[in-house]
Amino acid sequence: MRTVSRALAALCLAGAGLAHAACVDNVVLVHGNTGSPSDFVNTTNTLIARGYTSAQIIRPSWGTSCAACNDHLGSEETPVENALIDAIASSCTGRIDVIGHSMGATLAARVIDRLGMKAYVDSFVGIAGAFRGLRSCGTYPYNVWTSTCGAWGLSVNSPFLNGIAGKRFGTRVHSIKSYYDEIVCATGVCTVAGVHASSIAGEDTSTTYTWGHFGLLWYTSTKQADLIQ
Repeated sequence: MRTVSRALAALCLAGAGLAHAACVDNVVLVHGNTGSPSDFVNTTNTLIARGYTSAQIIRPSWGTSCAACNDHLGSEETPVENALIDAIASSCTGRIDVIGHSMGATLAARVIDRLGMKAYVDSFVGIAGAFRGLRSCGTYPYNVWTSTCGAWGLSVNSPFLNGIAGKRFGTRVHSIKSYYDEIVCATGVCTVAGVHASSIAGEDTSTTYTWGHFGLLWYTSTKQADLIQ
């Protein structure tokens, strides 16, 4: 496993390479389960239009096959971990912003928490994440049939979700959610214990739209950029 301290040792040298770019936090964009980095095309284009360079936008690829097999432990973590470490090490500010969609949001939160990266994350934005669990996954440990819904997955009350509940994933924490989200609200109910499943405990702000699960990612790029600037 790589360490944060090892990567940060290169911060000054890496930052020198950005001398001709605007000094802004590097941004890590984490796609959802079996998605791809290209899912963030609108966000990437919006950030570039605001003066970011492509080198300042890091888009790891993880879990691109077998949706039911993916969870928040092991091989799924590695690409996200490497992206976060590299982003911090090459950031001219020494800090980063993280935007995650769907399971990418909870996966990024897991890695930030496990590696103690909170102090290096300025803004964390969770879009359509299931931070309080997916009702369609059942309630742990009952009726949990897949890894995605298991102990390290998104069943309500899973050990994984309980482990990150109440944690901070950055200085500023935001969620973007919808009551028309066909994934988070697949059972017809979007809430867990009376709170929207995409809300993050202790968040600073939460914005609600009427788009579906992917519309929340594709059509909120301006809001995403606003939240990290």
